[in-house]
Amino acid sequence: MDRHASPRIRGFGTSVFTEMSRLAREHGAVNLGQGFPDFAGPDLVKEAAKAAIDADMNQYAPAQGTPRLRQAIAREWGGRFGVEVDPETEVSVTSGATEAVFDAIQAFIGPADELVVFEPYYDSYLPSTIIAGGVFKPVTLRPPDWSFDRDELRAAFSSRTRAILVNTPHNPTGKVFTREELTFIADLCKEFDAVALCDEVYDRIVYSPAQHLPMATLPGMWERTLTINSTGKTFSMTGWKIGYAIGPAPLNAAIRAVHQFVTFASATPFQDAMAAAMESAASDGYYDLVASDYAHRRELMHAALDGAGLRTLPVEGSYFLMADIDGLGFEDDVAFCRWLTAEVGVAAVPPSAFYFDRERAPMLARFCFAKQDETIQLAAARLSAARQWFAGARGG
Repeated sequence: MDRHASPRIRGFGTSVFTEMSRLAREHGAVNLGQGFPDFAGPDLVKEAAKAAIDADMNQYAPAQGTPRLRQAIAREWGGRFGVEVDPETEVSVTSGATEAVFDAIQAFIGPADELVVFEPYYDSYLPSTIIAGGVFKPVTLRPPDWSFDRDELRAAFSSRTRAILVNTPHNPTGKVFTREELTFIADLCKEFDAVALCDEVYDRIVYSPAQHLPMATLPGMWERTLTINSTGKTFSMTGWKIGYAIGPAPLNAAIRAVHQFVTFASATPFQDAMAAAMESAASDGYYDLVASDYAHRRELMHAALDGAGLRTLPVEGSYFLMADIDGLGFEDDVAFCRWLTAEVGVAAVPPSAFYFDRERAPMLARFCFAKQDETIQLAAARLSAARQWFAGARGG
C-alpha cells in the first residue's frame, strides 16, 4: 500500500471474499465462498426497476430514502413485529446493509469508545471500527451451538462501551440468538447505557424450530436499538445495494448525519423497485417461498458435505453451512480453502477471517448454499470425488 495512505487503513488488505472468488475464477471452481445467489431475482422486481427508469426516476433520491420505500419498510416491519414505525423519522435507506453498519459505527463510536462484537463476525465490522478510532472488543461464540460465556460478555462491557453489534441470524455460523440470550444482552445495554446495533439481514431465512426475534421489540429496547437490514438478501438482488435501518428518530438522525457524506443517496429506480417488491411480497406468499426454498437448498448442501465425509454444524438461519475440517492435515482453514478451490474445484471461505485473533478460530470451512440446485449438485459431485482423500487424511 502507498506510503501516503493513512496508518488506519494500511493493514486492511483484500477481503477474503475477493481472494476466494478470484481463486475460484482462476481454477474454474464452483464458488460456494462469497455469499451471493447465482439465480435470478423475482421478475416483478426487475420489471419495476425498468418501469422506474422509463418513468425517469433517475435523479437523486432524498438522502434518507424515497418516501415510497420508507413507507413500505415501516409498514412491513411494523406490522410483522407489532411496532408502529414512523417512515419519516424512523427509517433510513442506505447503499446496502454494509453501508448502514459503517454509518452506525461512525455515528456512535469515537476515539477510544468501545464496540462489543461477537466473533466470528462479518468482516466489515472491524475496519469500520478502526476508521472510527474505536476499540473493538470481541466476545467469542463457541461451536457446536455457538453459545457465548455470559461472564465473558459482561466483562467486555465498561464505562467506555458505547454500543454492541449483534448479528442474528448470524454470519458465518447460522446461529439465531434466543430470547433468553437477547434479553441478557439487552439488560447489559440498559445497565451500561449502550446502543444495540442489530444486523438482521437474514431475518427471512430462518429454519424451524428457530424463530427470529428483533432485539428492538424487547421491553425498553426500542429507544436504544438500531435494526439494520437489506432487501438484497431477501429478494436476491445483492448488486442493487439497497439496505435500511429502523429505529427511534434520534438514532436515525445520527446515522443520517453520516450517510449524507458517504453516499448521500442510493439508486432511485432500485429503491422504487424494492418498494414494489415489499408491497407485494407479504400478500403473494413470497416470504414463505424464500424460507422453503432455502430450507431445500440447506438440505442439498448438507447432503453434499455429508457425502464427502465432512461433518456439518447445526445452522438455524442464513444461507451458510460450516463444515468440520479438523484432522485433515492442513496448517489452518485458509490453506484448506485454497487447496479445496485449486484441487477439488469447490471454493469455500475460511472462517478465521472473521476472528480478531485467528488463533481462536476452530478448523472449519464456510459453504454458501444460496445457489441453484445444479450448482450445489456439481459441487456435491466434486466433493464426493474427494471423499476417499478426506477419509485417508483422517486415517479412516
